[in-house]
Amino acid sequence: MDLEEYRFPLFLDLRGRKAVVAGGGTIALRRIHVLLRFGARVTMISPECQKVPQGVEWICRPYARGDLAGAFLAVAATDNRTVNRQIGLDAAQEGIFVSVADCREESSFFFPAICVGSGLVSGVVSQGADHHKTARAARAIRTLLEEME
Repeated sequence: MDLEEYRFPLFLDLRGRKAVVAGGGTIALRRIHVLLRFGARVTMISPECQKVPQGVEWICRPYARGDLAGAFLAVAATDNRTVNRQIGLDAAQEGIFVSVADCREESSFFFPAICVGSGLVSGVVSQGADHHKTARAARAIRTLLEEME
């Protein structure tokens, strides 16, 4: 297997680090909840959101250049391809890790399915093409971790 086709699994300390998430929909909120669990300071930028998670700084407007200032990582999860692309470009220019939800080629990292249990943390990603396979693998790993308790 040629591992150059895959992303390197890197586990980072996010405690107190700024994470900017653009978008207020299902995918953005899922990412926000994971980031919060790992201690990130999350700023959400979105003109609308049905339920802002507790502890999140919400900037109630569309993404604008400069919004990534001071960020350690960013997530582009809006429903607008042009905006997501711009976030990816801005992050790359600033040297900020970015996950662009609708374009793996514009992402410097993939947001993993998180599996936690028995004092262990695992992240599961694919090459970006088979989300169902990733979800099945994550369920199997979660079950295994639960059985280890």
